[in-house]
Amino acid sequence: MNDPHDTDVVRSARRSASEPRRTWSFAALLASLSMLAPFAIDSYLPAFPAIGQEFDAAPLAVQQTLSAYLMSYAFMMLWHGALSDALGRRPIVLAGLIVYAFATLGCAVSGNIESLWLFRILQGVSAGTGLVVGRAIVRDTFQGPEAQRLMSQMTLVFGIAPAVAPIMGGAVLNLFGWRAIFWMLLLLVVGVFVWAARSLPETLPRASRQPLHPAALWRNYRSVLFHVDFALLASILALNFAGFFIYIAGAPGFLIDLLGVSTLGFAWLFVPMIGGIMIGAVLSGRFAGHRSPRQTVRLGYALMSAGVALNLATCWLLPPGVVWNVFPVFVFCIGTSLMMPSLMLLMLELFPSMRGMASSLQGFVHFSLSGVIAAVVAPFLVHSLKTLALGMMAAAVASFALWLAYQRRAHQELREWTP
Repeated sequence: MNDPHDTDVVRSARRSASEPRRTWSFAALLASLSMLAPFAIDSYLPAFPAIGQEFDAAPLAVQQTLSAYLMSYAFMMLWHGALSDALGRRPIVLAGLIVYAFATLGCAVSGNIESLWLFRILQGVSAGTGLVVGRAIVRDTFQGPEAQRLMSQMTLVFGIAPAVAPIMGGAVLNLFGWRAIFWMLLLLVVGVFVWAARSLPETLPRASRQPLHPAALWRNYRSVLFHVDFALLASILALNFAGFFIYIAGAPGFLIDLLGVSTLGFAWLFVPMIGGIMIGAVLSGRFAGHRSPRQTVRLGYALMSAGVALNLATCWLLPPGVVWNVFPVFVFCIGTSLMMPSLMLLMLELFPSMRGMASSLQGFVHFSLSGVIAAVVAPFLVHSLKTLALGMMAAAVASFALWLAYQRRAHQELREWTP
């Protein structure tokens, strides 16, 4: 018999009570899942010379441990979202954490550079689950300004990882050796797994799940990847990140060789860089509901342009110096972080029933480019401060050109639909 008190209002309240709320703890959990990927990049950067010395490996061979991670990370980005669209968000996240823990253990006990490559590949295969599925969870749960605010909260918490990781990595390296960095990562992933197992909800109802049939998957992949607006927005996000990622991928050369910083001084780059990301995230959250996504993006480009101009002027007019060579990267990062939630939400809105897949494919584009930068572009640019500045400028110019193309398409579609 139906409960007479079980009205629509009561049922709605029950559903609301069972759904995740936009709290700092929920944002911190999603951000922690995403933090594992940059932690696996940034924490061991100070150890490159030590790894090369122990394994008698050339600097390029050690650099390939980063490239192998990024390329496998990018490839699996194609699958995390599709799997979570079919099987649910929670099981994919937990499985990814288990594989990541095993791979991190393998990195800690590797006996040669080849086995380190292998376990870094396995780490890359699993590290993207939290980032991809976390974004899909945001859009499963919230809409409009609330989604942008949660995305900004995640970015703010997420920003801690790249700032803390190289500092912790440098300290652990000097105290206990490079292998201890991976033992530290193992403890981190175990802690995140316990937290997720206890607190991460399932946000995708069974009725909303997509089939895993190869033909259906191919149709879905094709509909997303060949959507022109998706391609433009995904490429913009990747190029914005590339503008400062060349400094992350080339951090040992940029800091140690060009600016004379020790392995304990990686904070000189990463703290301002992540400070910029966090400031941009705060501004994005404040603008949510007050400025349109396109207005936020335009302001972000203004800040990116200021960072590029400062960088070029500094590299051509001043002698090398940590403070003035890092400050333009800080300004650039504010701009990229400010516009990231708006761009991401514009992209996810294109595919309401396939947000996991859209997030996956965006991650694939993003980290494929990052892998190319780590393997080819950064080693080529890192020999000079001027070439690094030109690399940042090229990424920003290409990104802005694609944004103009996206704007033209949006205006054209609006004219076609206006009676």
